[in-house]
Amino acid sequence: MLQHHHIVIEEYSSGWPLAFAQLQSVYQSRLGSYVAAVQHVGSTSVEGLPAKPVIDIDLIIEDSALLKPVIAVLQDLGYEHAGDMGITGREAFKRKSSRTPIDGSSRTWPAHHLYVCTANNISLKNHLAFRNYLRSHPAKAKAYGELKKNLAKEYPDDIDAYVAGKTDFITGVLKEMGFVAAELEDITKQNKLVK
Repeated sequence: MLQHHHIVIEEYSSGWPLAFAQLQSVYQSRLGSYVAAVQHVGSTSVEGLPAKPVIDIDLIIEDSALLKPVIAVLQDLGYEHAGDMGITGREAFKRKSSRTPIDGSSRTWPAHHLYVCTANNISLKNHLAFRNYLRSHPAKAKAYGELKKNLAKEYPDDIDAYVAGKTDFITGVLKEMGFVAAELEDITKQNKLVK
């Protein structure tokens, strides 16, 4: 399994959305109607935003009953199901090698995190709302990018401190967007879990 320990923030790359589109194509062709949508989330999905060079992808399913067949397809593609990692409604998948997803091309894929989310859960709502906000507020996205660079310099080998350092910024944006106190508490708790 691939692990990423040292935190490195890179300037935005136009290759990130291209890589996402290629991965999206694999998931859509293999999963078909099991998934309602494939979303590019996280910092690599916001044009101009510096990020860890790891693409975050949410596969959205309408019903948790679809999880079992989705897990089977993803295992065939070379992913290992890692469970919800403490976040209800979001199942994590780890890559077994740099060739995952195994689509017959023998290509090496860029680093990515893959999640299967049930529609309308708080983790998915958070990912999409924060991404959409940053896409439409470039000054806020710039401030977030600077925060991430500073945190990576301060905590280059401590992912928990890095994530914790971003939490107030994220929840501040979500509060501005109308997220209620219980949702913000849940998101703060999620950010304290091991990623």
